[in-house]
Amino acid sequence: MKIELASSYGFCFGVKRAIRIAEQNPNSKTYGPLIHNKDEINRLKNGYGVTYVDNMDEIEPNESVVVRTHGIPKDELSILRDQKNNIIDATCPYVTKPQKIVEEMSAEGYDIVIFGDKNHPEIKGVMSYATQGSNVYTVLDQSELEKEKLSGKVALVSQTTRKPEEFLKLADFLILCVKEVRVFNTICNATFENQDATQELAKRCDVMIVIGGKNSSNTKQLYLISKRFCSDSYLVENQDEVDLKWFENKQMCGIAAGASTPDWIVEEIIKKVKTIC
Repeated sequence: MKIELASSYGFCFGVKRAIRIAEQNPNSKTYGPLIHNKDEINRLKNGYGVTYVDNMDEIEPNESVVVRTHGIPKDELSILRDQKNNIIDATCPYVTKPQKIVEEMSAEGYDIVIFGDKNHPEIKGVMSYATQGSNVYTVLDQSELEKEKLSGKVALVSQTTRKPEEFLKLADFLILCVKEVRVFNTICNATFENQDATQELAKRCDVMIVIGGKNSSNTKQLYLISKRFCSDSYLVENQDEVDLKWFENKQMCGIAAGASTPDWIVEEIIKKVKTIC
C-alpha cells in the first residue's frame, strides 16, 4: 500500500507562532487551551510547565498569562489588564483582523454579520469587539438571516476556518437584500491550502486519515471534504485511534492534518500505518 501526505498539512503560521511563544514562556498559564490539540497541550505541560485554566477566577493578579490563538473576549482582556497580569498575546494575527474590522465597522453604524459558530472561542472573541448597542448576527447560513430586519448597511466577516464557497453564498444573499454591504474576506489562507490539498489527495485514495483535534473546526472541515471524495475517511487525534483493519485490501492511503496538528503526531501515525505495508 502506498502512503501519501497532502501537499499542504499541519501547523499553520498562527499555531507555530503560538507554540513558539508558549515555549519561550515556561511555567506560564494559558486562558483556555492554547490550540485545539490535546496531545500538543500535554507536551507543553510536561516539557515546559505551560498549563491552562478555563475560568478567569483561576488566574491570580500579576501572573503571566498567554492569550490563546483563538483570542479571548474584549472584556476578559480588560480584566487581565486591571489585575496587572503579564499578558503574553499569542492570538493569531488572522483572528485579530476580524476583531478590528468588527470594532471599526460597528462604530461606523454598520450591522455586523459574522459567518461562523457562535459557540467557538474565536467567534466569541470577535463578537465582543462590536460597539455597545450594535446589531450583531452570527450565522452558519442565510436561512438564519432571512427572518432578521437588517439595516441599510452591513459588514460581513468570517470565522477564519470556514469554507470560502459558503461565505460567498452569504455575501451574495446580503448583496441582493441590503443597499450597502462591506465584505471582508477573513478566511485564513492556510485553511484554503489545506482544504485544496486534502480534496486533491482524497480523489486519488481509497482510504484517508485526517489527523487533528476532534474539537478543531478546521480539522472537521478537512474531514468533511475528505469524506466527500473518499468514503473510507477517518478522523483521528493520534496513533492510538488508528485501526489497522481500515487498510485491508487498500492500495492508496492519503494523510491530511489540521492546522493544530504537530509533525510528531503525523510521523507517529505514518509509522504505524507502515507496519502493514
